[in-house]
Amino acid sequence: MTIIYFLLLLSVIIIIHEAGHLLAAKKFNVYCYEFSFGMGPLLWQKKTKETKYSVRAIPIGGYVSMAGETDADELYPDVEVPDERRLINRPWWQRIIILLAGVTMNFLLAWVIFSVVYLSQGVYTESPPAVVGSVRENSPAERAGFEPGDIILEIRKEDGDSVRPKTFMDMQTFYIDDTEVATYVIERNGQQLELQVTPEFNEEQQTYLIGITSGDVVVKEVNFLNCWYYGAREMKDITSLMIRTITNLFRGIGLNQLSGPVGIYQATETYASFGLLSLLFLMAQLSLNVGIFNLLPLPVLDGGQVVITLAEVITGKKMNEKFKIGLFLVCWIALISLMLFATWNDITRIFGS
Repeated sequence: MTIIYFLLLLSVIIIIHEAGHLLAAKKFNVYCYEFSFGMGPLLWQKKTKETKYSVRAIPIGGYVSMAGETDADELYPDVEVPDERRLINRPWWQRIIILLAGVTMNFLLAWVIFSVVYLSQGVYTESPPAVVGSVRENSPAERAGFEPGDIILEIRKEDGDSVRPKTFMDMQTFYIDDTEVATYVIERNGQQLELQVTPEFNEEQQTYLIGITSGDVVVKEVNFLNCWYYGAREMKDITSLMIRTITNLFRGIGLNQLSGPVGIYQATETYASFGLLSLLFLMAQLSLNVGIFNLLPLPVLDGGQVVITLAEVITGKKMNEKFKIGLFLVCWIALISLMLFATWNDITRIFGS
């Protein structure tokens, strides 16, 4: 069943994303040749008015072919499309809305699912404040001198990067390398102290920890009126974590923690074992991650296309086509390399355990 759940999760996220592009394109009267779910050989196709709706053999990926896109026009050379209905000839602001419609739908899907999950559970657990609740025996934190009740004011890394956490979630989003000595500025009995500690690998949780736990969590009752607020709160927390993770990856930090399709498959198996709500929660997390990732200013992603569009509007010149193709090629190679590296990480973790 895991592979069915895995494909279902990806399918819903992809369909929602591509449907956003399609609906926005049709709203602005852009001619759409085809809306396809999946890649590869054609399994089923139906044409409604001008657009072909297709299902293809490989249920990962999908696309909307719009007039005015080079690749799409090459696939449909016999279709006559009025110039004003080509994407490239629409006003720049309409093109940007069409480009951003996919990630908007991903964000909307995540928000709705988070909200419905919390409504079904009836409670929302807030991240407790950055105060030490307990210190595990024989842990790095105990050796460093942490005590229950310590208020964590700041965490500094060796490279100067720092965070002033308000909650335990803020601390969890601040990645510290396993070989790095971190300085914790704490408040104890009205005095500030600095404690230095290096995290150690925890076999049970399969991550690096220093050995402190939080205090009591605050549990809020959730109803139909406030579930949308708590759904947005969850999106905010995960977005903060995602942004910091991406920033660290560009700095070469945390690459060994990167996961790919194999990791997502394993997560699907784990979440599915806890029931439908957990599986839906994973779908919302993945949808949000897909939306954020697509906003990166890389030419092959929606965010990069928006940057190119704005650059052309500001300069009043079209980007050189050969340069654009070269840029796309480099980005594709980089993304594929990153995916292969992440998959290698997943496989190494599996056989290493």
